[in-house]
Amino acid sequence: MFKSVKKRLPIPIPDVLDALDALNPFKVKRQRIMNFNPSTSVALRKPSETSKITVFDYSGNGCTEATMVSLEEVFAYRDKPTYTWINVDGIRKEEVHAICEHYMIHPLIEEDILSVGQRAKMDDIGERLFCLLPMMYFSSESSTIDQEQVSIVLGKNFVISFQEDPTRDVFDPVRDKLKIAGSRIRNGTMDFLCYALLDVIVDSYFTVLDKLGERIELMEDIVQHEPSTRTLARINFLRRQVFLFKRAIAPVRELVNGYLKSESDLLEDTVYKYYKDVYDHIIQCNDLADNYRDMILNVQEMYHTQLNLKLNEIMKVLAVVTTLLTPLTLIAGIYGMNFHNMPELESRNGYFYTLGGMGLLLVVMILIFRKRGWF
Repeated sequence: MFKSVKKRLPIPIPDVLDALDALNPFKVKRQRIMNFNPSTSVALRKPSETSKITVFDYSGNGCTEATMVSLEEVFAYRDKPTYTWINVDGIRKEEVHAICEHYMIHPLIEEDILSVGQRAKMDDIGERLFCLLPMMYFSSESSTIDQEQVSIVLGKNFVISFQEDPTRDVFDPVRDKLKIAGSRIRNGTMDFLCYALLDVIVDSYFTVLDKLGERIELMEDIVQHEPSTRTLARINFLRRQVFLFKRAIAPVRELVNGYLKSESDLLEDTVYKYYKDVYDHIIQCNDLADNYRDMILNVQEMYHTQLNLKLNEIMKVLAVVTTLLTPLTLIAGIYGMNFHNMPELESRNGYFYTLGGMGLLLVVMILIFRKRGWF
């Protein structure tokens, strides 16, 4: 039944179907669509169980990577002549406050870093450029989209990034390029590093979209063979994931555009073209998300169409059966009235003649229906 699907997708169909059926709230945590409340966004922040601070200190001559044991070690990098990328994995209020205070980051930015469920944004406050956006992951086990809030602060000779999840991110390509002598990041300024971080985050959105697209294409084929309530649940589940993804990335376009319009001295003229490239990517990503949203709505309409066709077939069969049995029921009703003045009741072979006539009538009706193409 799924032969055509197997040719199109390199993923095992039972595994995908099991993932799409993971609708039980005890298996998959339900993701709220509207979940930001400014009055409680900071209070809702739970301190991370684990926290790790990694520092890349580099220049055109070399690059060193170190994991910090204490905040005092982080503070020592502020006045160095080299460029520094400080990556904080795991949000803890005390650590964020200490870092923001030492690096003279505005309290409003600190509040945004500690908030939960913030909309992607970009601010230019106090000689610091700040942006906040979602980092997206796709869970193949449950076919859900996971996201974490990433905050990036750009200073004159430093970039500080704050991540919620200390176990994963998409920054490995940037780390690898920093270790390569003569790479553009190593020879560039901090605004180029900020661009590189935004670029890998936006590029990761396309990976999530590819996974969503595979499952939407799979559902197109499943709907044609299995228009059941289980299939409808899968469609609604995917539609919700597409909606959550679209809602998360839509403001990122405005964020990147903020860098393009910024007149901050932290951004050099030669770097604007790179931010323009990120802007083009996020526009394309938004367009793809809109296309997938339309596709999943078309799949839902296809489901209802297939369901109506299936119902019409059932009604057609029932109508034909009813039509075939109606004259036979009429004949049986006539000879079941038991009036005394019914000559046929006295016939010795009347029963067999009646059954034969009923059978002949049934055959004639079937031939007529077949000739007309009714079934």
